[in-house]
Amino acid sequence: MPRTGRFIAAGQGACYRAAMADSLSPDPIEPAIKPKRPKPERVRKFRTPKWFKWLVRHPRLKDGFARFVGFYLALVYRTTRWDFVGLENLSPTTERNTAGLVCFWHERLPMMSMLAIEAQRLGAHMKTYVLVSGHNDGRFIGQAVGRFNLGTVIGSSSKGGATSLRNMLLLLRDGSNIAITPDGPRGPAKVAAAGVAQLAAATGAPIYAASAQCRHHMRMPSWDSMILPFPIPFSRGVIVVEPAFTIPRSNWAEHLPIVVDALNAASAKADRLCGIKPAADTSP
Repeated sequence: MPRTGRFIAAGQGACYRAAMADSLSPDPIEPAIKPKRPKPERVRKFRTPKWFKWLVRHPRLKDGFARFVGFYLALVYRTTRWDFVGLENLSPTTERNTAGLVCFWHERLPMMSMLAIEAQRLGAHMKTYVLVSGHNDGRFIGQAVGRFNLGTVIGSSSKGGATSLRNMLLLLRDGSNIAITPDGPRGPAKVAAAGVAQLAAATGAPIYAASAQCRHHMRMPSWDSMILPFPIPFSRGVIVVEPAFTIPRSNWAEHLPIVVDALNAASAKADRLCGIKPAADTSP
C-alpha cells in the first residue's frame, strides 16, 4: 500500500514538472504562409467565325451576301423613324461642301450610312469614303455600303496603314469626306488609334464626332459588340453629330483624348434619346 502511494505521488510530481516545463518553453514559430498571387484574367480574343470567313472568300456567295446586307440596311433605314440631333453642325459640308472627317465607333457602323444619306439629301455633293480593312471582311463591308453611294479606302492598322493615310490625305485635299472608325478594324473597342488625329492635324480638316442608336436592336457576338438594328416599322432611331473641332499640327497626340471624349458623349446622347440604359463600360 505505501509503495502504491509513493508511486502515485512520484507520478503526480513528474506530470507536474512536465506541465511546468511545457508552460515555460517558448511557443514554436509557425512557418510564414506566402499569399497566393491572383492569376491574371485571360482576355479572350475574338475570332471571326469560320462560316463567315468561308462566306466572304467565295466570290459569288460574297457578292450575294453583300447585296443582301445592303438591302437589309436599306430596309432598316426606310422603316425607322429617324431623329437627327446636331445636324446643323454639318452645315459646312452640306451647304459649303467643305470636306471633313466623320468619326464614330465601330459598333455603330451599320447605322451610320443613314447620316450620309441625309447629308446628300440636304445638299452635300462631295463623295464620302469609308476606311475599311484590306481583308475579305473589310472588302465585304465596302460592297455592302456601296449601295448608298459611299466609296471605300482600303487600309488597316497593321498592314497598309501608311498607304491608306496618304490616300485619305489626298481625298480630303480634293474635297471628299472621310468616314472613319478610330477603333477599327480589329479593336480594341472604343480605343482610338492615332491615325485620325494625324490625319486631322495634317490637313486641318474638322472632325465631326457622330453616333447612332435604334430602340430595337441586338448586340452581335463580335469584338466590339456591334449593334444590329431591326427593320421594325415606326421604330425610333437617333443620329447625333457633335460640334466640329480641329486638331493643331503641334502636339497633335495630346488631343487624341478629345476625340475619345467626343465619341463617347455622342454615343451616350444617342442611347439616352432612344431610351437605352447605359451599359457597363468595358473599355480600358
